[in-house]
Amino acid sequence: MARRIGIDPIIIRGALIVFALVAATGVAVYAVAWLVIPRDDGTPNILSKAIKDRKGLTGALAFVPALVVVLLLANALRAGWLSSIAWPIFIAAVSLLLIWRNAPDDELALVRHVAGPILGLDFEGRPSKVSVIVRDLAGVGCVLGGVVLLVDSNPHQSVLRPLGGVLLVIIGFLLVFGPWWLSIAADFVAERQAREFAEERVDMAARLHDSVLQTLALIQRRADDPQTVRQLARAQERDLRAWLFDGRKPSAGNETGGTIAEAVQLLVGEVEHLHGVRVEAITVGDCPLDDGLTALLAAGREAVVNAAKWSGAEVVSVFVEVEPQSVSFYVRDRGRGFDVDTVPADRRGMSESIRGRMDRHGGTATIDSRPGEGTEVTLEMPRNQRNGRSPRNGRARARGAREAREARAPQ
Repeated sequence: MARRIGIDPIIIRGALIVFALVAATGVAVYAVAWLVIPRDDGTPNILSKAIKDRKGLTGALAFVPALVVVLLLANALRAGWLSSIAWPIFIAAVSLLLIWRNAPDDELALVRHVAGPILGLDFEGRPSKVSVIVRDLAGVGCVLGGVVLLVDSNPHQSVLRPLGGVLLVIIGFLLVFGPWWLSIAADFVAERQAREFAEERVDMAARLHDSVLQTLALIQRRADDPQTVRQLARAQERDLRAWLFDGRKPSAGNETGGTIAEAVQLLVGEVEHLHGVRVEAITVGDCPLDDGLTALLAAGREAVVNAAKWSGAEVVSVFVEVEPQSVSFYVRDRGRGFDVDTVPADRRGMSESIRGRMDRHGGTATIDSRPGEGTEVTLEMPRNQRNGRSPRNGRARARGAREAREARAPQ
């Protein structure tokens, strides 16, 4: 502005400071000028970028209800001075919000450096002791002023005068306790984000164990068969590419998007193809898949794969029962079995891919195994009754199907 007019910049700065001190309009004029006047280096003005900032424009609209409330309150209290400063403050707040979101980094760094001491912030952006004391005194003053308005109200005064007192009391409490409330809310948000991150990390580790690590173990066991190794490597490469670039989760059953019966059939076919062990599966009832049932299938697949790899049994039996309240997934083999208490903690298949996955999605997992007697894994996941249908006389049919499965299994 000084260069355009041809005067010393100090004069412009002094005039703007006096204008801002005399009338609130000066702050609005300065903020709008900052928003629309381009820089000397040829950079476009901030407004050209701000009009494309949807989140910034949405945030600016959030100031409109506050402006309406202040104008209505000023009209009710016949406080013309309040409405005279409401508009400039509104314009300045909207302009500064758009500037803060869209200004170049060097300008924002300068603002932090200059405005920090003015706002009572230290070099790390935290409020100083002086600013805290000033804020608390202002809050106490607002509360006392509001109490005076409420106590001194009489029938000859405006009916909405007590409303001003209530508003002052609220503002006072926000000034005093607002930062504390915000810190508590920020701690809750940070804790929830950390928990979600930890759950996502554990879930990703379980998926990698079920896909990549299982494939690597198969490749080691079939190192003498180059053709099979190439097939496994290509299949795992396609699975990883689909997961990383297409957003499709690995492991059987996750990519079906259909019903649990269809997913079980795909699971059985994949395990038989990869591990060469016969899997007998019986499904009683059917229902669409959701997040919980998808996790159930992933845990069930890991149990079937473990039985095919380590039990030594020729047949692995799978029984799935869909009930109105839950879905149960049973995996049984009559192989060599093992002692559950002696499994090392670093074996993630049982601890994370089965038990951990079921726990994270609200289900339960029970593993019963004895050396020389085989292993039975019982998984149960609650289901949403709105998704799918339950079989008629489900429990009776389940008992009959399970008895038939056990009768066909080799002794």
